[in-house]
Amino acid sequence: MLKSLTAFRVLESWQVPSFGELSTALARTVFRPCGPTERRTSGWVPPRGVDHGPLLETVGGQWLMSLMSESRPLPASAVRAELELRLDAVEAQIGRRPRGKAKREMKEQVEHDLMPRAFTRKSVVTVWLDPRSRMLVLGTPSVKVAELVVAELLRVFDDQLPLAPLDTQQSPAGAMAAWMAARQAPAGFTIDQECELRQPDDSRATVKYTRHTLDIDEVALHLQQGKLPTYLAMTWADRVSFVLTDDLKIKRVKFLDVDAATSTGTAGDSDEDAFDANAALATGELSQLMGELLDALGGERAPPSLHGA
Repeated sequence: MLKSLTAFRVLESWQVPSFGELSTALARTVFRPCGPTERRTSGWVPPRGVDHGPLLETVGGQWLMSLMSESRPLPASAVRAELELRLDAVEAQIGRRPRGKAKREMKEQVEHDLMPRAFTRKSVVTVWLDPRSRMLVLGTPSVKVAELVVAELLRVFDDQLPLAPLDTQQSPAGAMAAWMAARQAPAGFTIDQECELRQPDDSRATVKYTRHTLDIDEVALHLQQGKLPTYLAMTWADRVSFVLTDDLKIKRVKFLDVDAATSTGTAGDSDEDAFDANAALATGELSQLMGELLDALGGERAPPSLHGA
């Protein structure tokens, strides 16, 4: 459900809607498949994956939504090949090859003609809103995908959703470097056996460690030379392993202390029970993890619109 996270703080100027108001707003932008000549469509689908189910779910006071996107990616090689054939045909007819604007228009026509034959791809992003703590979490580490999801949320809220990326007093890269140099993770966390160190200059010299202890002199030397971590594998409370990045993304989340009945359901359990159990586990554990991680990074900086409040 939530294997990678990009988090935002919802600013205090936003009036949190009621559960019913949000459900109604989501219903205005339900997912529909791509038309024959459309590159992409996005819309909301039931988080439980049940046809005609609710578009908004609440588990333990946490609100969950799912944004589905469908795209028709056109292989660039196919477009180039078809365009070359058409350019050759025009050159054979009039004795010169189209260029500039004429060539661009021909390329657009090629893309339009090939679009209905392109295979479609679907993807789903989990959206988690904690209305009490005013935290919005997107189940993706991708900046591009996060921008798409935020754009769809703005459609839902009529462009009235003031968000600020999480910003901490201490930079994640600086904090990770300090933890590694001291060979001591912050309280409640452990450092695992994977990281990437990169020189923050034009050389971009990079060293990666995978399945390798980081408590060694070689790593300390790289840090002394000025390299900074771009990511670091960690574990929280012996319950959740994850990778922290230098832009405050959380990737490759894995729940370690999970009862089999909670994670997969027991005989006779319904899909609904399994969804509730997984949602409660994910949001409950990750809420605590993120709170302690923000504390380990010195706490949050106040979003710009809250300065001086």
